[in-house]
Amino acid sequence: MTINLTDSHEALINPGMGWVLHYYDNWIDLYGSDLAPSDTVSDFPGLGVCYLRLPWSWLQPEENRFQWSVLDTPAQRWIREGKRIALRVSACEPGEEYATPRWVQEQGAPGLRFTAGRVMDDGACWEPDYGHPLFLEKLEAFVARLAARYDGASYLDFVDIGSYGAWGEGHRYWSTGQPVCGKTLLKHFEIYRRHFRKTRLVVPDEVFEPKSEQDGRDAAADGRGRGRGGAARVKDYCVRNGISLRDDSIGVFPFRKEAVAWADEIFADRPVILESEHYGVGRHGGHWRGGQEYLDAVATYHASYASIHWWPREFLEDNRPLIDAINQRLGYRILPKSITIPDTIRLDQCFTWAGQWRNAGVAPCLPGGFPCLTLKDAAGGIAAVFVDDAFDLSSLPSSGGAARGNVMPGCVLPPFMRAGRHDVYLSVGDRTGCPVIALPLQHGDGEKRYRIGAIEVCPLINGAKRACVPQNGRFPIEDFYGRMSPGAPAPSVSHGRCW
Repeated sequence: MTINLTDSHEALINPGMGWVLHYYDNWIDLYGSDLAPSDTVSDFPGLGVCYLRLPWSWLQPEENRFQWSVLDTPAQRWIREGKRIALRVSACEPGEEYATPRWVQEQGAPGLRFTAGRVMDDGACWEPDYGHPLFLEKLEAFVARLAARYDGASYLDFVDIGSYGAWGEGHRYWSTGQPVCGKTLLKHFEIYRRHFRKTRLVVPDEVFEPKSEQDGRDAAADGRGRGRGGAARVKDYCVRNGISLRDDSIGVFPFRKEAVAWADEIFADRPVILESEHYGVGRHGGHWRGGQEYLDAVATYHASYASIHWWPREFLEDNRPLIDAINQRLGYRILPKSITIPDTIRLDQCFTWAGQWRNAGVAPCLPGGFPCLTLKDAAGGIAAVFVDDAFDLSSLPSSGGAARGNVMPGCVLPPFMRAGRHDVYLSVGDRTGCPVIALPLQHGDGEKRYRIGAIEVCPLINGAKRACVPQNGRFPIEDFYGRMSPGAPAPSVSHGRCW
């Protein structure tokens, strides 16, 4: 029989995708400061990641003293619920005097004071010379400690390389206004790559701004601002080394054609992260317009993640239709269109099951996963598990491409399975049948398995043997124990057969 399935249209929380809450947003009091310790905003549909973006100085106020609890405390609130985190540590903040710890300057690292994009001797904030050897030495020592704690953690989705530019965004027009040096940027990338060897690294789209060959030179002077010595070299490095992209300015500027082209080049094998402008700023300025540009960007960039760039419940209350629409597109959305199974099967029979699958999301299912059929008895116990590990759902085309099918022949009911009616559940997960990916289906069991029908398992007839008995010699258990007695005759041999 063929069972046709339909999308439940519910929001899903899945690995490698989802809404991202800015618990810290450069300033320590934005946007999670009003949340109680028990509040993880679980009422926000599709929220799966807590993003901690804050200045370096908050984590290392002294060279030999670290304040990891600033990260670990909010992180554990989401981790305990099976959700994930992401990180950025910045070295320059237009709203904070020392994003780089003051002790780095006091040890001799040079820099400039500035206010709102202008160098001023009495400026409110300080920006380091990002390429100075002393600064790079202290930065690398910090990144090494950060990676030793978090690299490869199952709950860490990505880490931004945020040590260059205002807010860690890779530009300087809101800090000192100095040119961005492509060579220095690459030194920062190398530092992070040396230490974060397992976790996905991400850079902001501002790396496509024109680059100079060295700090203090005008980017246009070398005639190669966007040539091999500028942004293109930075991009090539990122593509070659598996570094992904985020756009931090959806709604602030029109889509950068370079960033869109890069997203189109890389989305098939790494996630793209989007961040809108601060929602309240756009609303006040009259150019939010229901967030249509954000919705469009999700598809244009093939985005896996979208940020909640405001107080989360206010954003939720004001933007329900937008959030619902983005949840139908963001990341991957694995939808089984139909499943074909027998309606009855005997204990001595092998059977085949098959399915038609499509990905309704705008990005591939980068974590991958395998379809699994599970049979449960009347008490809800798992009676049989059949994983088609030859069909990885990461191969499905995104954006609602054509459905693809899996076929799993030769399924054999396990030993000691009893006859009777069994409910059939569908899931997607690892090769052993552990469910990992939530599906947009009804009748879930709370463990990412979804009831789709039932099979009647019929008893053996006419002395038939179970299909699971191997085709090799096997001693009956009573003969085995008899053989253990001194002087017992050699046991007889029974032969199984798969019908």
